[in-house]
Amino acid sequence: MGQISRTLTLVDGSIEDGFMDCALKIAFATSDLVHVDQHFGTSESFAIFMVTRDEVHFHQTIAFEEAAQDGSEDKLQARIGALSGVAAVYCRAVGASAIAQLKQAGVQPIKVADGTLIKLQLGMLQEELAGSPSFWVLRALESVRGLRDDPRRFDDMETEGWNE
Repeated sequence: MGQISRTLTLVDGSIEDGFMDCALKIAFATSDLVHVDQHFGTSESFAIFMVTRDEVHFHQTIAFEEAAQDGSEDKLQARIGALSGVAAVYCRAVGASAIAQLKQAGVQPIKVADGTLIKLQLGMLQEELAGSPSFWVLRALESVRGLRDDPRRFDDMETEGWNE
């Protein structure tokens, strides 16, 4: 029930080397790949984009078997598992249990108005990346860049020296 029915991943040879290593992977619960119009737990599909402050590339779509909005959590496992490596999922609604499971999986759930344009959300995220990112964005960037566990993360500061 609610299992993945098909996945399409685009391999774009025009993307510069290193882009995928620094881009955030962002998902949208959508029925038409244009609008955020699905409840997370019963979403027909996710459109996944790779995003930096300068570029956005469509990466993948994941479609699911039909799932009833019946309170059963069986369908959540397939959806959360499909979001491996995703920093955030935008949806029109999401239940409390799904929020907890998404956060545990390292995915930030973001609720937006039904029918919100995906393109608009991507632009707003790029503006945030170029300006003052929120905590979840900073955490996601840190994770993508692997800074948290990199023993060299303070080398640049040491090279600059310390003035008191």
